[in-house]
Amino acid sequence: MKILVINAGSSSLKYQVIDTAEEKVITKGLCERIGIDGRHENKTNGVKSVEEVTMKNHGDALKVVVNCLLSDKVPAINSLEDIEAVGHRVLHAGEKFNDSVVITPSVLGELEELIPLGPLHQPANISGIKACEELLPGVPQVAVFDTTFHSTMPAYAYRYAIPKEAYTKWGIRKYGFHGTSHKYIAGELEKLCEKKGNFIICHIGNGASISAIKEGKCVDTTMGYTPLEGVMMGSRSGDVDPSICERIMKETGMTITETINYLNKKSGLLGVSGISEDMRDIENIAFSDEQSERADDCRLSLEMHAYKVKKYIGSYIAALGHVDAIAFTAGVGERGAMYRESVLTGLEELGIVFDKEKNYSKDHAEQFLISADNSKIKVYVIPTDEELMIAKDTERLAK
Repeated sequence: MKILVINAGSSSLKYQVIDTAEEKVITKGLCERIGIDGRHENKTNGVKSVEEVTMKNHGDALKVVVNCLLSDKVPAINSLEDIEAVGHRVLHAGEKFNDSVVITPSVLGELEELIPLGPLHQPANISGIKACEELLPGVPQVAVFDTTFHSTMPAYAYRYAIPKEAYTKWGIRKYGFHGTSHKYIAGELEKLCEKKGNFIICHIGNGASISAIKEGKCVDTTMGYTPLEGVMMGSRSGDVDPSICERIMKETGMTITETINYLNKKSGLLGVSGISEDMRDIENIAFSDEQSERADDCRLSLEMHAYKVKKYIGSYIAALGHVDAIAFTAGVGERGAMYRESVLTGLEELGIVFDKEKNYSKDHAEQFLISADNSKIKVYVIPTDEELMIAKDTERLAK
């Protein structure tokens, strides 16, 4: 089945056409700077093309995608009839859906009701859906949510210790994100361990989240009501004392919206290092011979990041009781051998014995084991494939 996978952001639209029978990417691309000036890039059969093109909205962006798919320059498909279904990455399901869902007019209405839970991304996701309905009428469309994999969390894990009305009236609870990645990795771990075991999944990229999986179901995850909660990230603070917001506002005169932006976009690795939200930039300075305050700040930011992930791994081992395997995935998790070493070193008493040689021996493009033979808990590096997960869910529901 040929599935068009759409991931619409506030000013971007990523896409792939995937043949699920062969689990093969036929073509992929990105429309960015939508509503500003517009840039489209595509890669098919190893050939990359880039064009500057005006895109006023997501409808214009999708027209650019369709023209590209049908062009002689990049003959990805023969006609639009080759596209048998469309899978949309949608940010938020709230408590309305606990699985991916075929999009109908009523479902679309419910997605619009969830905009307050994701005011930046949810409208963009909906715009992508409406644009596809217009350009591909009659083609089944499926919403695959970032949150639904975490919908199996028990109430004691997802509720906050605040008055009940905050939950019942306004839906304030932990939802969790990066669900398609965690679901994909959980499936890969089941294959490797040959059972629905107990797993800890560390999705460590610019955004970072960790999940605890018990017999195939998520029982806890680090991101919360928004992606700001949890471990320290590229530019997000992660867990902080909420009273810090009041202090920042008093000191700076910022509004609450500006303060949340401060925690989302100016904190984390960027805030502590003062250099970058990209761990590679920070490592270049931290592991150099430079002796300066900025080098010390870079080293501290890396130590803080690894320490906070280490703490969550320990807490999830306690929550699960028994852990069969841990997986590192996403940009840093897949490529950051030094980072993985700093997280795992010293966890021997918890049953994790790290093998340094294995950790540095493989390319990130494949999955591999980095724990020692005598480690009670196996530790893997597994490349994530969120688009394939979206395509599989879409195929399952659209057939």
